[in-house]
Amino acid sequence: MQHSMQRPVNEGILILDYGSQYTLLITRRLRELGVYAEVIDGTRSAPLEDFHYHGIILSGGPDTVTEEGARTMPAWVKSSNKPVLGICYGMQLMAGVSGGKLRSGTQREYGRAQLKLELDHVPSYATSLKKLPAVQTVWMSHGDDVEGSSGIFEVLGRTEDGVVAVMAHKERPWIGLQFHPEVQHSEHGAELLKIFISDICKAPLNWDAGCMMESSLAKIRENVGNGKVLMAVSGGVDSTVAAVLLTRALGFEQVHAIFVDHGLLRKDEAKWVQNEFARLGVHLTALDRSQEFYAALKGVSDPEQKRKIIGRKFIEVFESFAKSQTGFTHLGQGTLYPDVIESAGHGSGAKVIKSHHNVGGLPEKLHLELCEPFRYLFKDEVRAIGRQLGIPEQLVDRHPFPGPGLAVRILGEIEPESVRILQEADAIFINRLREENLYHAVWQAFAVLLPVKSVGVMGDNRTYQKTCALRAVTASDGMTAGVGDLPISFLVRVSDEIVRKVNGINRVVYDVTTKPPATIEWE
Repeated sequence: MQHSMQRPVNEGILILDYGSQYTLLITRRLRELGVYAEVIDGTRSAPLEDFHYHGIILSGGPDTVTEEGARTMPAWVKSSNKPVLGICYGMQLMAGVSGGKLRSGTQREYGRAQLKLELDHVPSYATSLKKLPAVQTVWMSHGDDVEGSSGIFEVLGRTEDGVVAVMAHKERPWIGLQFHPEVQHSEHGAELLKIFISDICKAPLNWDAGCMMESSLAKIRENVGNGKVLMAVSGGVDSTVAAVLLTRALGFEQVHAIFVDHGLLRKDEAKWVQNEFARLGVHLTALDRSQEFYAALKGVSDPEQKRKIIGRKFIEVFESFAKSQTGFTHLGQGTLYPDVIESAGHGSGAKVIKSHHNVGGLPEKLHLELCEPFRYLFKDEVRAIGRQLGIPEQLVDRHPFPGPGLAVRILGEIEPESVRILQEADAIFINRLREENLYHAVWQAFAVLLPVKSVGVMGDNRTYQKTCALRAVTASDGMTAGVGDLPISFLVRVSDEIVRKVNGINRVVYDVTTKPPATIEWE
């Protein structure tokens, strides 16, 4: 399938991905600072042809530079003569290609560390580093480090353990950081990144997600023209904003949204979605296929199998509807930039945690060109466009909801009764969060139904029913997540209401695990 949407901006900073969990976070931080940034594979043999880059960032990664098969720095990075910022593995790559000495496993550092800057001999291109405090807290995550800089780099900072943490090339505008400035725990990381992009790269401040709506409307009209767009929607933020944006750009008759009810939605979700889309002026057809999905999932407990069955079944339903229609030229999707990067599986260090079925998921035989207006955007940027479109806050600020729905929140086999039980418990949790002004204190919240029964007492009777786990996390993009610090008194009230009102649950627990090591969803 062809992708019809062009990138929103054609200049900025290139980020070479070497498999770090923080690569997308670097991209987000740069955009927050007002500079457009784009990620490419760290082993790519040439830069993007249609993108003018003012500087390059080499990400971290799981490889050891000196090991056979480790990813290397492409030759074009050096020959470009552009400023380069190497972070963690990226710094080690810079040292390696310049004759520096590397060591592995000698001085591991994970978590917070104290950085002491030594700026007496800072190269002229990097004098802005003197704006930073001499001592600051930074975030480390490395097993390898630079032992000797071969005299080509000036060492500009070390941690309290003596590890080289900042270095600058004496001739080229290359800076290496052993720590992660993109992580919020690095207290002056944003300032350091701003120095790199503005003072060293001299990149123009060309990015404001809030001003992207008019540009997006123009690009949609340019790419789709007089064509017609068929689009799957879920009621979530991404597909809803995309459908409204497409309709605003092309008109009611040129955009047809399809909502497949797979029976695994939140309580009363199908009716709510239909009402909201009617109010937003989007042409919507709802297809209730819940019984077909339940039949396909019968007897299946493995989470990856459940995801694949739902993805495959969704494609079958959508394809069947699409073939019954005529005149469509484009397939609309609310694909986000993180989906594109994760599904690309960059580099040898990329691991598949869960399969995605929302990127290029529909088969080529539909013969439709893909229209993905948010292909280069993050969720918070999509929300900014949604607000500009006048979409109600309650819809724009909805917590993320997985494509497979409650199938990955019911551990074990999917049965209609289990879906009903979880819908009731989840609705109580979410409604209470909203009523007590805690919904926006967390990034995502939901209930999980566990295949664990325990003994309880209700009135004078013994019960033997299922356990419900509540999960709430803080995050900026879902790549990492902390535990939602909800008041224990609130959790007790929610637990009490769930056990009293939901027949089938007699015990409620709260999940206090971060990501990593866990994922946000249980399956």
